[in-house]
Amino acid sequence: MSLHTVSHLGHRPQFHPLKHGFDEWFGSPNCHFGPYDNKARPNIPVYRDWEMVGRYYEEFPINLRTGEANLTQIYVQEALDFIKGQQAARRPFFLYWAVDATHAPVYASRPFLGSSQRGRYGDAVREIDAGIGRVLRLLQDLGVAENTFVFFTSDNGAALISAPKQGRHAWQQKAMCRGRGPSQHLGRVGILSASGSCPLQVSHQLGSIMDLFTTSLSVAGLEPPSDRAIDGLDLLPAMLQGRLMDRPIFYYRGNTLMAVTLGQYKAHFWTWTNSWEEFRQGVDFCPGQNISGVTTHTQEEHTKLPLIFHLGRDPGERYPLSVASTEYLDALHRITSVVQQHQETLVPGQPQLNVCNQAVMNWAPPGCEKLGKCLEPPESVPEKCSWPH
Repeated sequence: MSLHTVSHLGHRPQFHPLKHGFDEWFGSPNCHFGPYDNKARPNIPVYRDWEMVGRYYEEFPINLRTGEANLTQIYVQEALDFIKGQQAARRPFFLYWAVDATHAPVYASRPFLGSSQRGRYGDAVREIDAGIGRVLRLLQDLGVAENTFVFFTSDNGAALISAPKQGRHAWQQKAMCRGRGPSQHLGRVGILSASGSCPLQVSHQLGSIMDLFTTSLSVAGLEPPSDRAIDGLDLLPAMLQGRLMDRPIFYYRGNTLMAVTLGQYKAHFWTWTNSWEEFRQGVDFCPGQNISGVTTHTQEEHTKLPLIFHLGRDPGERYPLSVASTEYLDALHRITSVVQQHQETLVPGQPQLNVCNQAVMNWAPPGCEKLGKCLEPPESVPEKCSWPH
């Protein structure tokens, strides 16, 4: 089952979760942006399996003024019901919940609003934590915790456009204020046995969400398919035995390589935060975090001499290494070699975020006719997408 898949999943039929290995789906193909007027842009639909069951800000309300929404409670209940059903049928299961309550706009249900010292962001985190606790307790109660693995991963970090009123931790802001790009920021991956039977380990292994596929196969005692290139690594040796692998992680925006991490070093080839136009209007994605040549308001190219940071000493990426230092030159040599090898063997795909067309958005999703919520799409006008930040 896929539960609430979000963050630019893809609204066209070919990207539907049920066409990519999932048996059930409850959620949305995108984040809860809006509200929209259903004329210039439609509100984003929420699906159950193949058909929409409503739209955000309509059947699934979010109060932008107060931040109140019951969505997290809805998703948690969906998760609990799914697990109970699979256990009753004696079937193994995979449940994916892509939490979005901490994305802009940040929301929480009424019992959690105002309950933290971190503003609305903290309220949302507390509710998510409580929901995860309910899921873990259910696994224990059903007696399946001993053979269940739970993975926790982070997305890009906090949404900067929610600041400062909706709040977040300062370290998240620092990491997000370096070169902009949806996947240019490090997160963390946690793997645990719901029973706690695995020894607690903290690993500095560099991981990727792509590794979860390979790691899950390893947990199940299976080999990855051999008829295709598999980018993910098996993380179990690192997590359980402390065996580290020195592997690069490449960060793309569209088909442009933005940054690469190799060991303790991270190189940025492009930087910018938000545009000068936004900045002059008072939109500052990095308040108090300005760093000359790093937090730029135009897209700055560093492909010849990338900005390189040592993540162990400088996890906030505030102090780029001096280009004249031996450390910089050694790191640059290693990174250049890895990037060259990567680009020589890369089979390019077609970026999905390069062309925008309002006509193919969520105007008349399957099931809209049953709800009387089909909308008339505008004329089809494909154009190059603009990403000012």
